[in-house]
Amino acid sequence: MEVKQLKVGNMDNFCYILSCPATNRAAVIDPGADAELLLDTLQRHGLILEYILATHFHYDHTDQASFLRRETGALTAMHEEDVPHYKQEVDTVLRDGDILHIGESIRLEVLHTPGHTPGGVCYYGHGRLFTGDTLFVGDSGRTDFACSHRPTLGASLRRVMELPESTTVMPGHDYGPTPTSTLLQEKRHNINAVEYGFYKESA
Repeated sequence: MEVKQLKVGNMDNFCYILSCPATNRAAVIDPGADAELLLDTLQRHGLILEYILATHFHYDHTDQASFLRRETGALTAMHEEDVPHYKQEVDTVLRDGDILHIGESIRLEVLHTPGHTPGGVCYYGHGRLFTGDTLFVGDSGRTDFACSHRPTLGASLRRVMELPESTTVMPGHDYGPTPTSTLLQEKRHNINAVEYGFYKESA
């Protein structure tokens, strides 16, 4: 799996393009802005967009999903708990444990990680975890929105921390000191690690 991390919009959002080298089939995660940049990137690399994957329904992660859907024919996918909050078309309704295949080589597992939104998800595969606004480098998503719930987010974070510590964290915003991290680094340095019960001391 090849991964391109693109910063889009004016809120330091990260959008990701995942592609299968064997088939040039691709998925976009969280196209919140700059659709022309995303289309240009897809075209320059000869990629065929199959899926538009939302980690959650907030506009800064989904604003250009409908445009990309119209332009490419790709399928928009979102967790069932967030679909009622999203005012556009959703082609594939996701549930916890669903497996998405892109091309011949990409396999992503859908992990339901509510708390920031009711239907927030992370996409896990090939040693990478695309976390949206569930987990940032050094922090976690806000829980002061109407649909948010802090204890629920804590449970979601404890769940993802059970994945291998070498897993690369691919966050939804560039809010930390580095654009990516690992679960081990977050266990040791995330500001919420003690509160949410996944702190691990450095060796």
